[in-house]
Amino acid sequence: MAFAGILQDADVAVALDACKSAGSFNHKKFFQSCGLSNKSADDVKKAFGIIDQDHSDFIEEDELKLFLQNFSASARALDDAETKAFLKAGDTDGDGKIGVEEFAAMVKA
Repeated sequence: MAFAGILQDADVAVALDACKSAGSFNHKKFFQSCGLSNKSADDVKKAFGIIDQDHSDFIEEDELKLFLQNFSASARALDDAETKAFLKAGDTDGDGKIGVEEFAAMVKA
């Protein structure tokens, strides 16, 4: 698991189960349920690095679409509405992507 040492497998499983239906993803609930919202700033930064698949120092829309698959390869992709809502929630400077500071603020919100 990519998040070994950061998150507990059981917590991740519960979080993924809660959003397995299309349209059911809520980033605030997911971050709380998987335990990421209670982690240190360093652990949140490590999580960002895992989600930032292309190592651009930003999480772009295509990476958000596959967000859940970072936690489990068998997880579903987010639908377009979920992806756009997730991006809108995290992109506070309006540049169309989420930086590490924006991600940390979203996780801790």
